[in-house]
Amino acid sequence: MPIYAYRCSQCGFAKDVLQKMSDAPLTHCPECNTENFAKQLTAAGFQLKGSGWYQTDFKGGASSAPAKSENPPPCQGGTGSCACN
Repeated sequence: MPIYAYRCSQCGFAKDVLQKMSDAPLTHCPECNTENFAKQLTAAGFQLKGSGWYQTDFKGGASSAPAKSENPPPCQGGTGSCACN
């Protein structure tokens, strides 16, 4: 469940409230008993933690080409028999 920040425009009282996304927004200020309690727009708290995701997936701009095999298959110039010839 997300945490929403609310603030009263009348008295300035602020409170963080844990509520379901489907719940109706609060409007009644518990401090001054007016209907001026409104949800504030806040930045989402999002962090990627752990090792590896950045270094393996997104670091740098160019991706490296796959390494070429020292021993190509027979149909590409290697030695041995090839079923396609």
